[in-house]
Parts: sequence; C-alpha cells; structure tokens
Amino acid sequence: METQLNLISEIAVKDRQCKFNNLIHLLNKDGLKECFYQLKKGRATGVDNVTLEEYELNLDANIEDLVARMKRFSYRPQPVRRVYIPKANGKLRPLGIPAIEDKIVQMAIARILTAIYEADFLDSSYGFRPGRSCHDALNRVDKNIMKYPINHVIDADIKGFFDNVNHDWLLRCLQERISDKKLLRYIVRFLKAGVMEAGKWQMTDKGTPQGGIISPILANIYLHYVLDLWLERVVKRQSRGIVMMVRYADDFVICVQYKDDAEQILVALRNRLEKFGLELAEDKTKIIGFGRYAVENASKKGQRAGTFNFLGFTHFCDKTRSGRFKVGRTTDRKRFSAKMKEMNNWLRSVRNVAPVKDWWPILCAKLRGHFQYYGVSGNYRGIKRFYYLTVRLVLKWLNRRSQKKSYNWESYREYLEKYPLPKPRIYHDFYTLYSY
Repeated sequence: METQLNLISEIAVKDRQCKFNNLIHLLNKDGLKECFYQLKKGRATGVDNVTLEEYELNLDANIEDLVARMKRFSYRPQPVRRVYIPKANGKLRPLGIPAIEDKIVQMAIARILTAIYEADFLDSSYGFRPGRSCHDALNRVDKNIMKYPINHVIDADIKGFFDNVNHDWLLRCLQERISDKKLLRYIVRFLKAGVMEAGKWQMTDKGTPQGGIISPILANIYLHYVLDLWLERVVKRQSRGIVMMVRYADDFVICVQYKDDAEQILVALRNRLEKFGLELAEDKTKIIGFGRYAVENASKKGQRAGTFNFLGFTHFCDKTRSGRFKVGRTTDRKRFSAKMKEMNNWLRSVRNVAPVKDWWPILCAKLRGHFQYYGVSGNYRGIKRFYYLTVRLVLKWLNRRSQKKSYNWESYREYLEKYPLPKPRIYHDFYTLYSY
C-alpha cells in the first residue's frame, strides 16, 4: 500500500488538476491489515466493545470478511460512541470513538486522502500533516511578526467547527480531486453513521466527530478550500498591506499590516464562513494591536498592548535585553491551571495505591512531556513554575499517605538528590532572529 500511495503522491504533485479514480482497490486485505497494525493499542473501545487484542486473535479471517462486505457494499460503519473530556476552560469536549473495523477503514481512507491532498495544502497549514508540528506553527507565527511589518493580529475562533462541517460542501471539496464514487460513498457513510450516547442513537446530518481517525484530514481539506485558498487568492490581492495566516486544524491567527485591512478581513471572514455553514465565536474573536509599535501606540492611549492565545500559549509584546522588540510567550493561564489540577489529581490517586518507586518514573515522564511541549523560547519561567509547584505537590501527597509525616523539606531534598526529577529546559528555540 505504501508504494501505491507514494505513486499517488507523485501524480498529485505533477498534475494539480488530476482527479483520482479507482482508489477503492487500495482497501484490500493487505492494505487494511497494514492499517490495523498502525492503530494504537490500549485505546477505548467503540460501540462494539471489541479491543484491538480481541480483533487480532482472528485477524486474517476478520479482515477477509471485512473486505468481502466492502466489495458487496454491505459494510456500514457503526455509530461512534460519544464520550466527553474536560477542556481547559472547564467545559466538556465531545469525542467520538469508532469501532475497531471502522478505525481500520478510516485509517486506510485517511492515508489515501493524505497522499492526494498533501500536494495541495498550503504552507500556512500545519495541523495533522506529516513532518509538521504545533511548534512549527508557533515558530512561523514568531517569524511572521518579526520579519514583516505586522501591526495587528486577528485572533479568530470558529464556533464548534467539527460539529458544524457541512456534508454537502465537504463532498464538493473532495470531488475537486477524487472521482471514485465508491470511495466517496464510504466517506459519506462515515459522516452519516451517527452517534451513540447514553444508549441512544443520534443522527448526524453535519459535522465530523472529533476522535475519528479520518476527521483531521477531512477538516484540513474543508478548511483548505473554505479558508486557506480564499485568503491566499482573494484576501491578499484585495489588501493593501501584508496579510499572513498560520492555521493548525481549526485554530488560526491572521497577521496584518494595516488596521483597515484587518477590519475588512474580519467582516469578509464572517461572511465567508457563514456561506459554508460555519460561524465565528464572537466572544473569542478580536483584532489586537500587536508588533513593534503596539506598545508605543497603546501607551499613547493610556492602554497596554494586546495579547493573543494560540496553541496553548499567550503571546505578548516583549523586549530583548538590548531593548528591541521580540515576541514573548508564556503558558496560557487556563492551560496552566488545568495541567496543575491534572497533576494534583493524579498524585492524590496514586499515593496509596502503589509504592513511590513504582509511580516515580511515571511522574518523571509527565514532567518531561510537559517540558517538551511548553519548553519554548520565552517560556522558561512558565515551565520552571510548573516544576516548582509540582515538587511542592509531591511533598504534600507523600506526607498524606498516613497520619505521620514522611518527609520534611530537608529529607525531601535528600530524596530528590538521590532520585532527581527532570529539570525544566527549553526544547524549542524560536529566537533565531534576535540580537541580544
């Protein structure tokens, strides 16, 4: 399957007008089996309650049966099982968990779509793309503001994007590159499969369920045509100054040179999204004065320069040691509070369940993971504070395992010297243009 996908990618790059047909043959036994082994183990089960390990016990027969049903078009995706996970703002985010067979087929279709559309996606798009990460997106925001005369940032948020994707428009987007009606038919079946919540089936006439393997690539395709190409081919040509966007899935910021351009873009953006069944969350969407002259302009009005949030970081106008402008960033306050709460709950849950030596490596891994994400240029104070507060929490819960205290600060320091926790450090250097 990998060889065939590489060939599709080559054709997609060479011929941007090519419409691909006869793709359904890639959903064969070998291709689906390959996709099965790419699924991550230990994940929650769908409505079928079948685990990866159980499905693997009779894998060849199961895959053969799946392929046979797909050829007869008697295979129909099952509804996704809806669960809710907490967000940083205290609200709940709905996730849809597909059944095992549906995960396999979604993985195969997602790989086909990626092979075709990766050639078309613009450089401003970073989410869920091979070889690109959220840190690449953050670095691009930094470089856009530092290298170009950016004075304003449109901080926009699409209201419930994944729940409001219009199926008809999405199908038209897919038909720009795909003419295989059989493959498109299965994609529509996934979109219309519905949701199972509290034992009741709910119809889905719009949206792509978050948690589905196919959802990220479908979201990228939708926003590629709805937002990316529109901004590149229409908005930039109509603006008198520089306009640059960075998008990670449905999260994006638009950097603009002139305020009147920013105001016109925001109005046009509302109309554009409305045409495709989407809308901006007005309470989270705003135009911010941001850039080299933002602090000076704000101080003249007796105000402070604005800030904006992107991918878990609050960006603000900062200065180097020599007094020059630079983009500063720190962990978003809500994200920080949520991470500390998560750490506190975990320490409380494990303190009496297992010996310290058993959960100490997990604690180290949690700290290391936090530093690897939030350890970016300008945020050393943020990760250092997280480390300091975690160290205090560990001592607190170590001493609550019984009525008698286990450690005082002196003995605790000795323990940390013997079994050190990972220290905060910067993993991602964005400050490559700065002169201190």
